[in-house]
Amino acid sequence: MLKRIIPLCIASAMTMATPVNAEEDKYIWLEDVEGAKPLAWVKQQNAVSATHIKAYSGFDNLVSNSLEILNDKARIPYATRIGDYLYNFWKDEIHERGIYRRTTLAEYAKAEPNWETVLDIDALGKAEGVNWVFKGIECQYPQNERCFVSLSRGGADAAEVREFNLTAKAFVDSTQKPFVLAEAKSRLSWIDKDTVFVGTDFGDAQSMTDSGYPSVVKLWKRGTPLSAAKLVFRGDKASVAVSGYVMFDDKTPLNIVTESLTFYTAKHYVYQDSKLVSLPIPKDADLKGYFKGQLYIELKSDLVTPKGTFKQGAIVYTPVDKLIAQKPEFSELVSPTKHASISQVAFSQNAIFVTWLDDVKSKLVRYMQNDKGEWQSKPVPFEANGTLSVFDVERDSDDFFVNYTSFLEPASLYRLNGASLKTDKIKAMPQQFSADKFVTKQYFVKSKDGTKVPYFVVMAKDIKLDSSNPTLLYGYGGFEVSRLPAYSATIGKNWLEQGGVYVLANIRGGGEYGPAWHQAALKQHRHKAYEDFEAIAEDLIARKITSSKHLGIQGGSNGGLLMGAAFTRRPELYNAVVCQVPLLDMKRYNKLLAGASWMGEYGNPDIAEEWEYIKTYSPYHNLKQGVKYPKVFFTTSTRDDRVHPAHARKMVAKMEDMGIDVLYYENIEGGHAGAADNTQAAELSSMVYAYLMQQLR
Repeated sequence: MLKRIIPLCIASAMTMATPVNAEEDKYIWLEDVEGAKPLAWVKQQNAVSATHIKAYSGFDNLVSNSLEILNDKARIPYATRIGDYLYNFWKDEIHERGIYRRTTLAEYAKAEPNWETVLDIDALGKAEGVNWVFKGIECQYPQNERCFVSLSRGGADAAEVREFNLTAKAFVDSTQKPFVLAEAKSRLSWIDKDTVFVGTDFGDAQSMTDSGYPSVVKLWKRGTPLSAAKLVFRGDKASVAVSGYVMFDDKTPLNIVTESLTFYTAKHYVYQDSKLVSLPIPKDADLKGYFKGQLYIELKSDLVTPKGTFKQGAIVYTPVDKLIAQKPEFSELVSPTKHASISQVAFSQNAIFVTWLDDVKSKLVRYMQNDKGEWQSKPVPFEANGTLSVFDVERDSDDFFVNYTSFLEPASLYRLNGASLKTDKIKAMPQQFSADKFVTKQYFVKSKDGTKVPYFVVMAKDIKLDSSNPTLLYGYGGFEVSRLPAYSATIGKNWLEQGGVYVLANIRGGGEYGPAWHQAALKQHRHKAYEDFEAIAEDLIARKITSSKHLGIQGGSNGGLLMGAAFTRRPELYNAVVCQVPLLDMKRYNKLLAGASWMGEYGNPDIAEEWEYIKTYSPYHNLKQGVKYPKVFFTTSTRDDRVHPAHARKMVAKMEDMGIDVLYYENIEGGHAGAADNTQAAELSSMVYAYLMQQLR
C-alpha cells in the first residue's frame, strides 16, 4: 500500500524562523532552536520540572516498569521480508540505538530465532562519533541487494542517505561509486541498480519548497556527480513537495512523479520514454496500488463519470493504458457504508486485501476476480473485537503477516495463507499487566451539533462509579489518522494498575469513518473536533466515571494542539493536561519549520478571513489573565524538526509571565518521537504518569 509522501507534521531544517517585529511577539527569541540563551532557559525549566515530578514517591517504580517493558525480549520482533530473509530493527538495553538484523522464515517461526546482524547502529555511531538514529531502509525491488539506509543525527527527520549492500552487509565502498546524500529532507527512489529518482537540497533556493521539502525530481546515474543529475520535473515552491518513485504490477515498473500541491491534493504523472504524462484523476485522490494493469485510487470526494458517480471514500480502478491515454474507465472495488470505512488496502500476488473499520473495530476481507471479471469477497476468519493490521504484503506472494491487538489483549502475529485464508499464530506477546482485572467498553455521545461520536473506556471490572476515578482521556483528531484499540503494557502497568481509567477518543478530524469524518473538522470547522472532545469529557463526568477534579487529558503533535485548545476553551473541565510536541502558536505555525505544509488542515493565518477562525482556537492567543487553568505539563524535543519546539517554549514563557503555574520538559534529542532510545523514552513516559498521579489523585 502506498502512503502519502509526506508524513504528518514533518518540517524543514532546524533554523531560526522568519523574523517578526519583537513587539508582535516578545517571546520570539525562543524560536532560535539551539541558541545559547534559549537552551539555558530550557535547561532551567527542565531542572525545575524534573525535580517537581520526580518527587512523586512511585517515580522510580514507574521508570523500572517502563524500562522492563521496553527492553523485554519477549516482545514481538516485527519483520519485513526482503528477498529470502525477514528483516527486523531491534532495540534493547544492550543495543540502545538498535541493530538491523535478519533471519529465515523457518527460523522466525521458532520461539528463539537465530538472528544475523546486518547493521549495528550503536557500533556505527561509536566508530563515527555521531549519535546516529536509524530512519529506515529502502531496497531495490525485485533484486533486493542494494538499499538506501537513512541515518539521522539525534532523531531529526533530516537524514543522511548511504547505499548499503545487503548481501555483503556493508555500506557500498567508494570504488563502486555509491549513491550518497548529505543530511537533508531527501527523497531517493530506485529505478534500477544504476539509476534513481532524487529530490534533495541541491544548494539553491529553488530546489526546496516553502515547506522545506524537495521541489524538483531529477534522474541520477551511478558514477555521475549529483550536480549532473537530469531534471525530470520542477514543482511550485508553494507546493508541499515533489517526489519520484516506482510502483510495481508484479514486476512491471510504473514510474510516477507526484507534486503534492497541499497536504491533501496532488498532481500525478507517469514518466516514460523521457516524457511526463499527466494522469487525469482527482487532485484529492490517493494512489493506493498498481495491480494487474489497473491503477487503484481512493476517493476523498465524489467522482462523477459517464458511468455514474462513485462515492467519497470508495476504492476505484482503471486500466493504466486508458489513464495514460486520458480516457480513464473507472470501476469500483469497494465503497464505504455509514458505519464502515476503509482502513488499509494491500495488494498481494493474486488478490487485494481490504481492512475495514466497522465502528472502529477491524475486519479483514479478501477480494479476487473470477473468470468473468466479477469481484468475489471472502472475510478472513478472525474472531476479533480489536485492531487488525496487515504488513509484509509483497507482489511475489499471497502470504503475509497479520497483527491483532486490543486494549487488553497483547499483540499476536499470524502468518496468513492468502489462498486458503488459514492463519497460523507464530508469535504472541505475553500479558505484561493484570489485564483480567479490567474491561473495555465502547460508548457513543452526541456532540454539540448532534453527531454521534464513539470512544473507548478501559477500566477496572469492579470500578465504583462515584466520580472519583483518576481518568486519562487521550485524543488526536486530525490528518485523517485513526486512533484504534491497541495494547499498551506501559499504560497497563503505570496507569491502569495504579488505579487509573484510560479513555480513547475517536473525534472528528481523524479517519475512523473515512474522508468525511476527517473533512468535517477541517479549517473553519476545526471547532467540531474540540466540541467532540468536550462532549466525551462531559459524558465521562455524567456517567460518574470521573469528575473534572480527577480528569486528565493527553495528546501530541496535532493532538498537542487539541490539548492547548481544550484547556484554553474549557479550563474548568480538566485538572491535568499532558501537551506533547504541540502546535500552539497558530498565527506563526506556517512560518515555523514546515508549517506551510499543514495549511490544508488548518488554513492560512496570513489570509485575514482564515485567521478570523484560526484565532478563535489558537492556544497561544487565547490565554486570558485571571483565569484559573490546570497545571499543564508540556513536553517537546530540541531535535524535533517536525513541530518546532518554540510552540511549547513560547506558550510556557507566556503562561509564566501571566503567573500561571506550568511544567515544561524538553528532551535535548529524540526528534518528533521525543526520545532517541529506550532509557530516554522510559524516563519521559514515567514523568507523564507521575505528573498525572500528582494531579488527579
